[in-house]
Amino acid sequence: MTSHVMPTYKRLPVAFTHGEGAWLWDEEGNRYLDALSGIAVCNLGHAHPAVHQALCGQSQKLLHTSNIYRIPLQEQLGDQLIARSGMDNVFFCNSGAEANEAALKIARKYGHERGIAIPTVIVMGNSFHGRTLATLSATGNSKVKEGFAPLVEGFVQVPYDDIPAIEQALSANPQIVAVLVEAVQGEGGVNVPAADYLNRIRALCDQHQLLMMMDEIQTGIGRTGQFLAYQHNGIMPDVCTLAKALGNGVPIGACLARGTAAGILTAGNHGSTFGGNPLACSAALAVLATLDADNLLAAASQQGQALFAGLVGRLQGNPHVLAIRHKGMMIGIELDAPCAELVTLALAKFLLINVTNERTIRLLPPLIIDNQQVLEIVDTLAELIQVYTGQQHEKS
Repeated sequence: MTSHVMPTYKRLPVAFTHGEGAWLWDEEGNRYLDALSGIAVCNLGHAHPAVHQALCGQSQKLLHTSNIYRIPLQEQLGDQLIARSGMDNVFFCNSGAEANEAALKIARKYGHERGIAIPTVIVMGNSFHGRTLATLSATGNSKVKEGFAPLVEGFVQVPYDDIPAIEQALSANPQIVAVLVEAVQGEGGVNVPAADYLNRIRALCDQHQLLMMMDEIQTGIGRTGQFLAYQHNGIMPDVCTLAKALGNGVPIGACLARGTAAGILTAGNHGSTFGGNPLACSAALAVLATLDADNLLAAASQQGQALFAGLVGRLQGNPHVLAIRHKGMMIGIELDAPCAELVTLALAKFLLINVTNERTIRLLPPLIIDNQQVLEIVDTLAELIQVYTGQQHEKS
């Protein structure tokens, strides 16, 4: 069948018709266990009753008016996000890339207000911040940048989890105004930094009057066992970006700011036609209510630990498994060679996974998975890895 959709994705040969909880069904009626959650989006699983009810109820009332007018649901959502994050205010948009664009504009204007000609942001190797030109420029992955030069200036890249590299960059460039960092690098391979890494960045930002900007697009909304991953460290950033799981599949993004950063953008500086419309905000409010009602932050910690422990127990003797990393319900299994083929092999076993950074199997299950589903993921994936790595070793 001919498709007129641009070929920007290498799509797997499956289409899903419906879902429930951690399960998805394809057009042939086969049932799959979703260990990817639409790439950390569907934290509540599929067809969650609270989200369904919120969307149906709001769609009967009002979908969109634009940000020319007050939007009470947006104000309610803003209040809740500020209460949970400790930040001061929020700008609503439609995606993670847009949220990061807002953060970068805050950094630029902050720098210009200080008389800095080319406000520069420190970013990390192996990072991922989006595919717009600015967020692509901030991303620490050369492959996704190919063909899109000239990129946006004003970024200095240093290795992730390397404080001396940040200190060196600060010594070399007096125009640095901010540090943009992920609490855990999801696209980069589920890279978990040293326990004090974010604390030391916070201290450097305080020392040099820089904005500390946290990209929590993938780690936020409970994924790591705290509402926001920086809360594990007991710190406060100046800017924090959210999207993905905030709407459980309904597009919504948010850029939260605090202190000086909260007063940078004023009327006319930034905007979004659809950002924070009543439909998206109704979904996000349902997500937040469900996180509390079902105690899903604790579930993310407990089930994430169970997944991690189960995989370590099954794979620790395999010499081709270089590392198993996790933070809450983010799990990465790094092999010693590229392993994208495992995604198709897992699909044939009715398990949805992802491979990122070429050789890291990434698991991002919904926070609502139960004990039996944890065991099924461990059993299916461990067996696949053992067979696959054995076969690859024989070939070599």
